[in-house]
Amino acid sequence: MNHLPLLVPALLLVLGSHAIGAESESDGVPLINGCRIEPESKCPNANLRGADLRNLDMRHMDLSGADLSGADLRHVNLDLANLEKATLRGANLNRASLQQSNLRLADLSGASLVAIGGWGLFAQAAQFEGADMRAANLEFARLSGAKLHDVQLQAANLEMTWLSKADLKGAHLEDANLQEVKLGGSNLENANLSGARVRFGNFQGANMPGCVACPKGWD
Repeated sequence: MNHLPLLVPALLLVLGSHAIGAESESDGVPLINGCRIEPESKCPNANLRGADLRNLDMRHMDLSGADLSGADLRHVNLDLANLEKATLRGANLNRASLQQSNLRLADLSGASLVAIGGWGLFAQAAQFEGADMRAANLEFARLSGAKLHDVQLQAANLEMTWLSKADLKGAHLEDANLQEVKLGGSNLENANLSGARVRFGNFQGANMPGCVACPKGWD
């Protein structure tokens, strides 16, 4: 009797189980494509596309140039992490902590960043086109030169945020806190600032055609 047809599926099952087990180190630290997901881990250019990283501690990680497109990063702690030039298109970062993290030149187009804790984060020249950033705390963040076309920033905290020369065309800033915001030389064409607090905000040289509720007298 030929038992080979029965042995092949069993062998594949064993090999498959071994491959799955390789995704976690013996110390319990998640391992994805060679990247240990733990504080201070070095994973530049890592492939973490679509990875489930919910609730993990990723503080101080080096993820520069990493691909996190479509990854689930809800409630993740990314404080002081290096995500420079990383790709996070369509990623879910709802309620993640990104305090003082480095997102310079990162691509977060279409990402969800609802209620993130982004105090003092660095995201100069980053791409946020079409991102959902409602109720995000971006106090003291650096977003100079960032592209934020059609971004959702309703009820976001942008107090003392640097947005000089940022492109906010069509952005939704209803009920946002824009007190002492730095928007010099920015593009606010067709943006909506209804109900936003703009006390002591700097709009010098901003482009405002079609802007709803933009402050007057900055021409």
